[in-house]
Amino acid sequence: MKVYGIKTCGSVKKALKFFNENGIEYEFHDLKKEPVGCDKIDEWIKKAGIDVLFNNRGTKYRTLKLKELNLDENGKREWLCKENLLIKRPVIELDNGKVVVGFDEDRYKEIFA
Repeated sequence: MKVYGIKTCGSVKKALKFFNENGIEYEFHDLKKEPVGCDKIDEWIKKAGIDVLFNNRGTKYRTLKLKELNLDENGKREWLCKENLLIKRPVIELDNGKVVVGFDEDRYKEIFA
């Protein structure tokens, strides 16, 4: 499985700690060093939904003043392509093709235990 995120993100830290403590192997993809393109984002949107993927509570969202733009789905998608730090983290691609977004310990226990 592959985990997408940034090392300084609290949710990503919790997810990686969970995987490490439970002996779950993963490959880490740092979005700051290697941004993903629109193709990957479109794939995630199809599997998880734009509203799950788009982080409207993060620092980057506030800094860019995106709330004032009242973005529709296309607008959100364009911003995700331009600015990967608007992606809710972590994004986890499972080996079965499913995508899990964000950190929720109870959900992780269900999926990975």
